[in-house]
Amino acid sequence: MTSTSGIRALVLLSGGLDSQLAAALLKAQGIEVTGVVFRSIFFDAQVAIDAARSLGIPLRVIEFNETILGLIEHPTHGFGAGLNPCIDCHTAMIKIAGKIMREEGFHFVATGEVLGERPMSQNRRTIPMIAQESGLEGYLLRPLSAKLLEITEPEKKGWVDRERLLAIEGRSRRPQMALARELGITSFPQPAGGCLLTDPGYGKKLRDMRKHGEMRNLSAIGLLQTGRHFRLGDCKLIVGRNQYENKTLEENAGKDAVILKPRSVPGPVGVLYGKPADDTLSLAGAICAAYCKSGPGLPVAFEVSSGAGKKSCEFLPAKKEDLDALRV
Repeated sequence: MTSTSGIRALVLLSGGLDSQLAAALLKAQGIEVTGVVFRSIFFDAQVAIDAARSLGIPLRVIEFNETILGLIEHPTHGFGAGLNPCIDCHTAMIKIAGKIMREEGFHFVATGEVLGERPMSQNRRTIPMIAQESGLEGYLLRPLSAKLLEITEPEKKGWVDRERLLAIEGRSRRPQMALARELGITSFPQPAGGCLLTDPGYGKKLRDMRKHGEMRNLSAIGLLQTGRHFRLGDCKLIVGRNQYENKTLEENAGKDAVILKPRSVPGPVGVLYGKPADDTLSLAGAICAAYCKSGPGLPVAFEVSSGAGKKSCEFLPAKKEDLDALRV
C-alpha cells in the first residue's frame, strides 16, 4: 500500500449525508480533501458551506447558472419528473471538477453517489457513462459503493485503500445513518430536495418559459415561486398574492419588466415580461384588476412603470372565469 501522504482529492460536496460521508471516508485515510459545490438560481451552496466547515475541509464554490441553463435548453439525456436534466447536470459538474483536478494537481475526483439510490443517474448504466462522458474515466471514485464498481486508478495506484471503502447499494439510508454515527456526522439535510428543478410544479412553470425562449431571463426565473403566473402570448405576467409577494415582485422584477401597481384600491402588484403591445398591456391590467378590492365592473387605476417611464392607466377587471385559461 502506497502512502496517502500528499494525495489530494476533490469531492463534490452538496452538503447532503452521502457527500459528507464520502469526504469523511477519504479524509480518514489521510487524504487531503477539498470540497467543490455548484451554485445556481435553482440550488444554493449554503448547506455545503456549513458541511465543509463541520468537516474541516476547504470548499470551492462554482457559479453554475450558464451551464445549467444551457443544459435545460438542450439536454442530451432528457429530464426527470420535473425539468431536471440530472445526468447532464452531474456530468457537467464532474467535468468541471476534472478540469480543476488537472490544472491544480489534484489526484482524483470523488462523489457521494450510491449505486441504485437514484434510478435516473445512479444505476449500473449511468455511473460508468457519466465517468466516461465527463472525461474522468478511471479517476472518478465513488467511496460509498466502490467495492461494487470497477476498480479505479486511485485504488490501483494505492492512493486509496479499497478495503476501507464501502459496498452500499439501494435506497435504504440505514447504512449511511450508521456510518454517520460512527464518524460523528450529525448535521445533514433530508434526502431529495435542494434542487428546484426536481419539483414538478416548479418544472411546469419553467417548461412554459423554456417553450417561449425565456430561459435567459433570470429575473423572471427567480420569481417562479412567487405569485400567480399567466401566459399572455409572448409575454409573461406574475401577479402577487399578498403584501409580501407584492414587495418581492417590485424589488426583484428587473430593469426590463413592466410593473403594474394599483393606486385607487388595495390589490396586487403585477410584473409583465416581454415586449407587450397595447392590447397585451390592457389584458395584463385587467387580470391584475380582477384581484383588486373594487366594486363589480368598476375600472381600477394603476401606475404602470417601465424603462420608458411611468404613466397612469385604468383597467376594467377581467372575468374570474376567464383567468384559468391564461394561468400557467
